[in-house]
Amino acid sequence: MTRVIHTGDTHLGYQQYHVPERRQDFLAAFRQVAADAVADDVDAVVHAGDLFHDRRPTLPDIMGALDVLETLADADVPFLAVVGNHEAKRDAQWLDLYESLGLATRLGDAPVTVGDTAFYGLDFVPRANRDDLDLDLEAHDTEHAALVTHGLFEPFDLGDWDVGELLESADVAVDAVLLGDNHDPGTKRVEEPYETWVTYCGSTERASADERADRGYNVVTFDDGVDVRRRGLETREFVFVDVDLGPGEGVERVRERVEQHDLADAVVHVSVDGDGEPIAPATVEEFAHDQGALVARVTDRREFADEAEVDVSFADPDEAVRERVRDLGLSRAAREIDEAVRESKLADSNVDDAVEERVRDLVDDGDLDAFQRAPADTDADADPGQADRDATPEAANDAEATDAAGEAPASPDDDESAGAADVDGGAADAHGDTADLDRDTAGADQAAGDGADDPEDQSTMEEYL
Repeated sequence: MTRVIHTGDTHLGYQQYHVPERRQDFLAAFRQVAADAVADDVDAVVHAGDLFHDRRPTLPDIMGALDVLETLADADVPFLAVVGNHEAKRDAQWLDLYESLGLATRLGDAPVTVGDTAFYGLDFVPRANRDDLDLDLEAHDTEHAALVTHGLFEPFDLGDWDVGELLESADVAVDAVLLGDNHDPGTKRVEEPYETWVTYCGSTERASADERADRGYNVVTFDDGVDVRRRGLETREFVFVDVDLGPGEGVERVRERVEQHDLADAVVHVSVDGDGEPIAPATVEEFAHDQGALVARVTDRREFADEAEVDVSFADPDEAVRERVRDLGLSRAAREIDEAVRESKLADSNVDDAVEERVRDLVDDGDLDAFQRAPADTDADADPGQADRDATPEAANDAEATDAAGEAPASPDDDESAGAADVDGGAADAHGDTADLDRDTAGADQAAGDGADDPEDQSTMEEYL
């Protein structure tokens, strides 16, 4: 018998809502997983990708992951993993660093045996590379086998790749496919000819406001068949307040509803609908902060012909910009570069290099669909928590910073940019007008004390870049 913890999408380094506490929350959740693994004496921790939120994690993020992996190593619990779309780089991966230190094993075509189970791995595969994929798995001599990979697969909702095609391309039959990328957990059985269990473990922290269910991981046992059980994690409280205002009701009614909840240190999302009066989101957000909330975001989902401004919360200037970007119908590449230009932790002197590298990555990956202009309000408004799992390494979950408005952001890895729009014509002026927006919003963040990271924290061990 082999019993493992199947986890993934830990997204270490994600400073959600520009709040340092949220960055720590993502690491704390990963620590919980490791502590549970040690306490339960499992045979291994299997990570299905997106250990980090970004391909250039800061030094504290790298050291935080190192500390957790050392905890597992000290308890003789192997850490087996694949590379997800968020953290993937063109050369050596961060996972290779930890493997070189004896703290992790990067899964691939060769079987890694734990107990009576062989584990194989497949890193995230961009759409453009899937047709040519040849999954040449080496033979094993164990009783069971499992494939670990990262991506959106059918038969799950929003899947863009049939898991049957993946199984068909493999030379080895597997009892289970352990997946990452979809932040919602789920388990399904793929029947003949494969007879394989396929399961998502879900994310260990909420990366978007759409992720309302509790976070956690899977415990998978290979014995007489495959047994998948879900286990929850204790994470920061998210309070969701959905208010349907009746005629004549307004901000006071919203406050009443918010006040019914314990908001201490919580992330609060208030969604307003109905026939009531317009409200000023910033007023409600301020009220929630006064009640002890760590973060408060209010979305008025109604449309007012003469008062459209009520749909925007100026408590978060970045979201006001993202709101406009979503209406432009930019290509995915343009939206990614728009974010890079305005990213508060990216120094102005590094913007040109970052944009050039992002375009080169898309071209090298053969992801030319990224340069196709998207219809306004269509591609740009895809589900954030899921779009994260569709995209390229950088694109993917600042889609999850849907946070501020409770809607999907412009890009799947945050975020009116004429400069970014130029990418559709060749990316020559990507720095463009958005550079001014970047300085404005980054300046606001820094003034508030929650913006750019310390330059020293940007160290990423150049030998692994």
